[in-house]
Amino acid sequence: MSEATLDGRGRLTLPKEIRERYGEHYHIVQLHDGIKLIPIEDDPLGALRTEFADVEKTAEELRRGARNAALDEAGR
Repeated sequence: MSEATLDGRGRLTLPKEIRERYGEHYHIVQLHDGIKLIPIEDDPLGALRTEFADVEKTAEELRRGARNAALDEAGR
């Protein structure tokens, strides 16, 4: 675990090893007990393509399956 401290102007500098691993852009999410930094990819669309490269169904097929699952769960 690493530590970071705000400077006099309220800026937070992340340690070099964190920046090298996760990048330099983050979403800040407020939680009930703290905050969470979520890295933003330099090429978000490219990251999605890589993440879902092995998915063989179309978006419509995925959407239809999710809708059917939700209807089944609701007691169709």
